[in-house]
Amino acid sequence: MHPSWLHVFLARARMRGVPPASALIAIPTLGRPGQIDTTLGSIVPQARARGVEVLVVDDGPSEATRQAAERHGAAYREAGSPGGPNAARNLAFASTGAELVILLDDDIRAWPAWLDEILAAHEREPADVAVLAGQIVPWLDPAHAPRSCGRHGAWVTGLQLGDDDHDVRHGWSANMGVRRTWWIKAGPFDESHAIGGDEEEWLDRAAAAGGRVRYIAKAGVQHERVGTDASLRSLARSARYRGRNLRLFETQQGRAPGLPAELKTLLACIAHVIIRRCPMGLVLVAHSLGRVEQTILPQPPPARAGLNDFMSGRSGHVAGKRGQLLRAADLLLDLLRTPITAVESLRARRVPQRRLLAVAIARNPAAFDPIAASLTATHHAVDLDVQPIDHRGKFERLNAILAAHDLTQYDHVLLVDDDVELPRGFTDRLVWATERAGLLLAQPAHRRHSHAAWPVTRRRLPHAARLTHFVEIGPITLLRGAALEQLVPFPADLTMGWGLDVHWAALARDAGWPIGVVDSTPLLHVNPVAGGYGREPVVEAARTFLADRPYVTRDEATWSAPAPVVQR
Repeated sequence: MHPSWLHVFLARARMRGVPPASALIAIPTLGRPGQIDTTLGSIVPQARARGVEVLVVDDGPSEATRQAAERHGAAYREAGSPGGPNAARNLAFASTGAELVILLDDDIRAWPAWLDEILAAHEREPADVAVLAGQIVPWLDPAHAPRSCGRHGAWVTGLQLGDDDHDVRHGWSANMGVRRTWWIKAGPFDESHAIGGDEEEWLDRAAAAGGRVRYIAKAGVQHERVGTDASLRSLARSARYRGRNLRLFETQQGRAPGLPAELKTLLACIAHVIIRRCPMGLVLVAHSLGRVEQTILPQPPPARAGLNDFMSGRSGHVAGKRGQLLRAADLLLDLLRTPITAVESLRARRVPQRRLLAVAIARNPAAFDPIAASLTATHHAVDLDVQPIDHRGKFERLNAILAAHDLTQYDHVLLVDDDVELPRGFTDRLVWATERAGLLLAQPAHRRHSHAAWPVTRRRLPHAARLTHFVEIGPITLLRGAALEQLVPFPADLTMGWGLDVHWAALARDAGWPIGVVDSTPLLHVNPVAGGYGREPVVEAARTFLADRPYVTRDEATWSAPAPVVQR
């Protein structure tokens, strides 16, 4: 329900005698100077009357957007290169000391009493209310919008929950006031999320910390799509993008449905379009198609510098029907590679005997026996040092184990996890392929159905080895020569291994060391990545570790090329 002038009068009457609230209105925007002009036109007069600052955070940036902000007397800040909506929201909080930051989308038109209502709610609601969620009414330009059968919404974010204020689970950043105390308590918005699940993740954190979301019915805005932004093509494009992102978000939350459920929804959407003769239903089809695409061909979240650009962006988990298909693909690859593997094994046995040290920290040293048998089934001399887990961190423990050996006596040092299955002839071919390519830092490739977060590490045909810009810290890592001398001992402030591999890769790049992946010896990592410990603590530890150290980014780590033969 839109406000009448009586609502405006009553809202302003309630605000008489109440000092202006410490508030900031923040509008993240990207490439919409025309829309932001309309939005500012509806909110700046209200903000000026209440002494509230308006800030446009340009995620582009663009001169047209700057001029629109200046024309209305709004403050303007550039966010630099596009970092996403959550980065812009965090920048808004960092730009002010105001207790209330009111977040708006750049395509809304505020009701006449909108600001008075939300400020009044801020004054009266208790401290455990973290978010003031204003009403959001979707609106599509009828001159451009596709026809709808009326059985679904306008595919623009809305929040219409009646005419009375009450607690709700979620509000939306198209019209949402966030109290600074709760932004501090719950932590900043997660900048790794693109549009789709972006503010929802933060709201769930705030709720977990004890914060409430309060729906403010009369603090309403109209959420508009005008001109070609309301066309079927534009709506479908944004719906498909949001579908992919929402599927990614739900996967990260561990609550994404399986592929059969996603396909069933897609077929239902297609049936709706046909049966109801509903052009608007094609937007639902696009959204569902985006979800299916993300299920079959998952894309990682966008890399944000310093936040998640040192991570693969993929869980690497392989299970279910997808796991069965990948297992079948491995059997086919094994068959296709059989003659190549036979030739490599003959060449590998001609390599003069090398001395290797393999160290491991095993949850159950007795269960390590099959791995030990694979490692020592070789004509090379292999010394094994397998130690049980104790109270120390993994890398503190590895440093202690390695310090007990004279590493100068070894040609290769292997760091071995306790949850791998190795192919026959593993050690012979690993040494041969590593020395043949001149690699100083290397890892065996993962099989296709192995749990592996980095796609670049999965085996490819027909190479024996590839040069890469990245080598994992596990599940097996080989060091030799200059890399062994300079990378051991490991940094004292390292707990888990996350972050070390991208740092090593940067050191290798700067030193000119050849590093790579050995496709001749594909292993199976039997446990999911980060399956034995909490993900968030180790990610935060990695950020801290990399804060003052060089590292290769996700984009750099995707490169690989066949390794040349430097030693026969």
